[in-house]
Amino acid sequence: MLKSLVRAVGAAVRVSAATASTARALPLSCPTLCSPSSATVRPFTRSLWVMSSDGASSGYRPKLFSSRVRHPTVSCGCGGLHTEGDKAFGDFLYDEIKEEQKIQKSKTLPKMSGGWEMEMNGTEAKLSRNVSGEKISVTFNINNSIPPNFEEEAEQGQQKSAEEEPEIQSTPNFVVEVTKQAAKHSLVFDCHFPEDEISHGEGEEESDIFAIREVSFQPEGDLEWKETSYTLNTDSLDWALYDHLMDFLADRGVDNTFADELMELSTAIEHQEYIKFLENLQGFVKCN
Repeated sequence: MLKSLVRAVGAAVRVSAATASTARALPLSCPTLCSPSSATVRPFTRSLWVMSSDGASSGYRPKLFSSRVRHPTVSCGCGGLHTEGDKAFGDFLYDEIKEEQKIQKSKTLPKMSGGWEMEMNGTEAKLSRNVSGEKISVTFNINNSIPPNFEEEAEQGQQKSAEEEPEIQSTPNFVVEVTKQAAKHSLVFDCHFPEDEISHGEGEEESDIFAIREVSFQPEGDLEWKETSYTLNTDSLDWALYDHLMDFLADRGVDNTFADELMELSTAIEHQEYIKFLENLQGFVKCN
């Protein structure tokens, strides 16, 4: 009889403890949680929030119900992000580099006739020569030297075959500096390639394929064009004076032949730098 009484008291205590535990688990501030159905939904909803959070408190992030954007594990030790998009990008660049190398005419740059010596500083090239005590230097940069191709066929959506596609040609602006030994200033010509003069068909009268935009005296060896020095703009210049300026350059080796060779050289440099850029881009994406 005493044993039965002890078991009854113990069972009553366990039921009371379980009821109190359940009451503490349900917040009393939300009346909707008083129904049995809502008591089963609340814990599940909270677990979804935990699994979609960063898990900063525990250091653990379950994979279930995780975001669709996945960050693959870094395996190369570079500390950068690697995605499936990066892999596809790298594969595309690999194919693009191979195609550009196929159409590259030569890995060596063409030579300029006339005894010009060349120096490279990144994308900037400087050609120089000495003629009877005068120093002539020509500087150009291949950046932004490929003119856009606005052809009517392209605007109308007509596609051309690979054989009909015009060859990409670099036509950079260039600066000619003529320095005399006894002079304190250099005569500087700012030149460019007008789009309508770059090429002429058979039977057409040969014209200058480059033009002088501005002429100015600048301090010798100064890298910056001083805006305080008087600059002669050729837009409204007398044609006789303009022709004499062009003849002055031609006598020093800057003529149509030089301009043609400069375009060929600039095109080769631009293509070479483009391939290098693609290779560097591929290495950056793949973290090589």
